Amino acid sequence: MTARRLLAIESSCDETAAAVVDEDLTVVSSVVSSQIDLHAAFGGVVPEVAGRAHVELLEPVVAQAIEMAGGTMTEPGIVGVAVTRGPGLIGSLLVGLSGAKAMAWAWGVPLIGINHMEGHLFAAQLEAPQVPHPHVTLLVSGGHTMLLLVKGPGDYELLGGTIDDAAGEAYDKVARYLGLGYPGGPAIDRLAGTGDPAAYRFPRSMAKDGLDLSFSGLKTSVVRAVDQAGGDVVVADVAASFQAAVTDVLVAKSMAAVDQTGARALVLGGGVAANSALRAAAGAACEEAGIECFLPSLAMCTDNAAMIAAAGWHHLDHVGDGLELAADPSLHLELEGAQP
Repeated sequence: MTARRLLAIESSCDETAAAVVDEDLTVVSSVVSSQIDLHAAFGGVVPEVAGRAHVELLEPVVAQAIEMAGGTMTEPGIVGVAVTRGPGLIGSLLVGLSGAKAMAWAWGVPLIGINHMEGHLFAAQLEAPQVPHPHVTLLVSGGHTMLLLVKGPGDYELLGGTIDDAAGEAYDKVARYLGLGYPGGPAIDRLAGTGDPAAYRFPRSMAKDGLDLSFSGLKTSVVRAVDQAGGDVVVADVAASFQAAVTDVLVAKSMAAVDQTGARALVLGGGVAANSALRAAAGAACEEAGIECFLPSLAMCTDNAAMIAAAGWHHLDHVGDGLELAADPSLHLELEGAQP
């Protein structure tokens, strides 16, 4: 019997992605077209540029994903189309959602709107179906930093989050200030490997204040330290010390969340989960605590459509989105414990 398959589309920011995923969460194909080179000259993502690029790339990326899975654009061999409807850049979201609607209508299959952040929560399960529940997920990216208790698919409790900058946002801003270019996270991660993480004692904000986090003060401390040093600064030491401060807080809060909830594992998700220092520190902390640590592959940390398909399978049988489905750039994840 041929396995049932979902096509998924992700276009929330600056990656145009499509994937075909089986019902057992086997990734049959996954195609990601990055726009990093388009935005590097501007030091960040330009929404208008991103939207226009999605228009050009969406159809060929989807066609490639379907072809790799053995189908064609006329006979895709799928039972539904899952698509990111938010949060994200409105222009980028509209391109992906409009394309998904057209395909779902043409092929006569259901349309499933997915929250981008929930996709990140499902990413680890594509490579580790045995992830136990309940577990704590540290969801950390350029736009979000949250600690969630994942009790089961679709059952999430907010434990804590950033009160100002997301961790990834802090990386990008510090990298821009240090002249390291875009994207900032990988640039700092690479440079930090050659620096001294103890050269600067940057603050570990809100270290004892529950499970919420703050990175704005850390960013300001980096700027002040560099300004005070004048031209006498080793940028690699600044990068390493900054990264150590971020990592220390993220891991400490994550392990506190595990301890408070009695969770059986820690899972990392989001673009910053690709950071080498964070992955190493989280793994070591979990080993010391005697719990499992699930680290998605680097490809599954960054934006991709396979994770949208994984979430899509959970929603397929009980969500009937119609062609009137709207994009929502500020879409919130349905969370127990979240503020209304």
